[in-house]
Amino acid sequence: MIRTQVYLTEEEKRGLETAARARGVSQSDLIRQAIDKLLASTGVFDKSAILEDIAGVWASRKDLPEIRDLRTGWRARPTR
Repeated sequence: MIRTQVYLTEEEKRGLETAARARGVSQSDLIRQAIDKLLASTGVFDKSAILEDIAGVWASRKDLPEIRDLRTGWRARPTR
């Protein structure tokens, strides 16, 4: 994790403390949850991390056609 600093108003700080205490989590956890929720709702995410997570997920599947077989028709021009 990366440490960062954020300036809050006194009201924001009190609200954060109260909300964290009510949920039984740390203020840092609550801030991270809020940031994750914001990023998910706006569609902003780390695409490279997602690609790394799913890389090879179907490598062991035997029911999928070979990609070379699928690609053979891609270059062919459509007939009229």
